[in-house]
Amino acid sequence: MKTGKVTENVLKRSVLKQVKSNHENVKIGAGIGEDCAVLASFGDADIALAANSITGRYEQIGSDSVHAAVNNIAAKGAKPVAILVAAVFPENTGEDRLRRVMAQIGEVAEELGIAVIGGHTEISEKVTEPVISVTGIGKLATGPGEKLPKRAKAGQDVVVTKWIGLAGTARIAEERSGELLKRYPAAFIDQATEFRKFLSVVPEAATAIKSGVCAMHDASGGGIFSALWELAEAAGVGLEIDLKKLPIRQETVEVCDFFDVNPYELWSGGSMVMTADNGYDLVRALEQEHIHAVVVGKITDTNDRVIVNEEERRFLEPFRGDSIGKVFSF
Repeated sequence: MKTGKVTENVLKRSVLKQVKSNHENVKIGAGIGEDCAVLASFGDADIALAANSITGRYEQIGSDSVHAAVNNIAAKGAKPVAILVAAVFPENTGEDRLRRVMAQIGEVAEELGIAVIGGHTEISEKVTEPVISVTGIGKLATGPGEKLPKRAKAGQDVVVTKWIGLAGTARIAEERSGELLKRYPAAFIDQATEFRKFLSVVPEAATAIKSGVCAMHDASGGGIFSALWELAEAAGVGLEIDLKKLPIRQETVEVCDFFDVNPYELWSGGSMVMTADNGYDLVRALEQEHIHAVVVGKITDTNDRVIVNEEERRFLEPFRGDSIGKVFSF
């Protein structure tokens, strides 16, 4: 396609047709000549906003970009309502590729019950890979029994939901299946690819705000180690985590071993780090909703962020890159 803003025909058939802007809180949504969306008032509820960008040529960039922004909204205790999407593609991009990415965005938005209310789509000679930027909009929780997340406090339990490394494992299995097939059966790779169904943290966030959660932080780039560090850094506290309690699927272990990457620093979209005064009650509430969760450690009143592996103790460090970079170049 030609560089610059996409034509009206392309916009209609390959962008607007793939997404829906209808939602009870949307007064004006995406459309030709509608450059600004309008949301209805949420009454006394505050609005949560989060933005995220993903760059790359991989096949699931559309769906992953939505999850990245919406998970940030959910981690703040807000109910996701809508998203804005700005997409920039290289000039060698075919319209079929554009349509597939936008269809992914529309499908995930529909699954999550949110509206795509606008954005911008452009072909640019300045980029060599697609850049998808999503801004999420949410309504902060105000219902009976709902509790907005705060910062972690010393003495609280640390809970991790689902399993670490889900997003990274799924992407590697999808895009490096040829290499993996040399060691593993196709059924194994299919199972790893199906981790995509776990990438939203909206369900556990909704349960947690009614079940005694204090702090929440979604795990993403840099993996579980980065998420734990960031949660502690935001609150100015320490933590002590039992490495062996961190939940991890065998598929992730095998895939990381094959490519010699650290699973604890692997893109972990789909997992959430939470704290609560009684983490075991929170785990039970999550399990009742069929969401796997585990108490993995404690928040401490020091500045030490420690991972314990039997007799070995190591200190966490700030984000230093995602180990998936050893497999792909973002």
